[in-house]
Amino acid sequence: MSLPRVLILGVGSIGHRHLRCFLNTGRVTAEICEVNNDLAQDIAAQYGITTVWNSLDDAIASPPDLAVICAPAHLHIEMAITLANHGVDILIEKPLSTSLNDIDILKSSISTAGVCCGVAYVTHQHPVIRDVKRELDSGRFGKPLQINYVSGQHFPYYRPAYREIYYTDRATGGGCIQDAITHSMNTAELLVGPITKLTCDADHLALEGVTVEDTVHVITRHGEIMGSLVSNQFQSPNESTFIINCEKGTIKCLMHEGRWVWHDTPETQWREGAQYDLERDDLFVKQANMFLDAREQGDLPSCTLEAAIQTLKVNLAMLESSDTHTWQTIN
Repeated sequence: MSLPRVLILGVGSIGHRHLRCFLNTGRVTAEICEVNNDLAQDIAAQYGITTVWNSLDDAIASPPDLAVICAPAHLHIEMAITLANHGVDILIEKPLSTSLNDIDILKSSISTAGVCCGVAYVTHQHPVIRDVKRELDSGRFGKPLQINYVSGQHFPYYRPAYREIYYTDRATGGGCIQDAITHSMNTAELLVGPITKLTCDADHLALEGVTVEDTVHVITRHGEIMGSLVSNQFQSPNESTFIINCEKGTIKCLMHEGRWVWHDTPETQWREGAQYDLERDDLFVKQANMFLDAREQGDLPSCTLEAAIQTLKVNLAMLESSDTHTWQTIN
C-alpha cells in the first residue's frame, strides 16, 4: 500500500520545518508547491523530492491526500477552500487568517467534502501543556482563577530574515500579535477557556527595519477568570512562563525548560510536576503524527478549526484594541 502524499504549500522557514517533520514520521511521501522556483528546487534537492509545483492550480490537477498550508496568513482561507473542494485534508499554519472573511465558506466546504482540517498551534503537542491541561481538568487544584504569561526572544537571532518576509506587514500576518503572542493566547484558551474580553497595548520598540509591533501587553477575561499576557521579540533570553493560580494551588509552566512545577502550601518549596527533554523538531513531528492519526481514524485534530477561529477573533480584537485604546468583547 502506497504512503499518502502530503503537499507542502510554501517552503519558507515554517514550511521547510513542516516538510522535514512530516518526512520524519516515515508515514508520507512529500511534494512541494512554492512560487519561488529557485527556493523550491533547492529544498527539493535537499530532501530528494521529485515533484515540485509552482502554483496550487497545477498541484491539485492530481490532488494530494493532505496538504500543509504554509503561505502567508492572508492566503490561508482561499487555499484551504480550494483544497477542501478537491477532497484534500488540510493542516493550516497559524494564524488561521488575518480576517474573518470567507470563514463560513471554508466551514461549509469542509463539511460538504468531509475532510479533516486542523490548525498548527503546535503548543497543543507540548507535553507540559498536555500535563497541565489534564491536571486542571481533573479538578486537583480547584477552579482556575487567574492566568499570567510572560515571554520573549531575540527575533533577529532566530529569524534573521524577518525584514524580508510576511512579518513586515500586519496585512500578511506580521507583527508580534499575529506572529508570536497568538500562540500564547491560543494556549491560554486551551488551558482555562475562551477569552471573552480584552484590552491590549502594543507598540514597536526595538526591531530594526520594520514598523509593526514587537511588544504586546494584554489584559484578558476568560469569563470569570482573569489573565494577563506579555511578550516581546527583542530580549536576549528565549524564555516563556505560564502561571495558573487556582483555588487550591498554583501551577507554573517553564516552557523554555520543558518543565512544570506546582505549589499549594505557603512557606514551602515548589514541587516538581514533570520535566521533558525536547529537541528542536520534536513537537512538530508529534504534530504531524497526530494529524495523520486524526485523518486516518476520523478524529478531531489537536487544534480544531473552531478553536483557531476563536483565536483569530482574539488576534483581531487585540489589533483593534491596540489601535483604538479600548476594551474589546469577543462573541
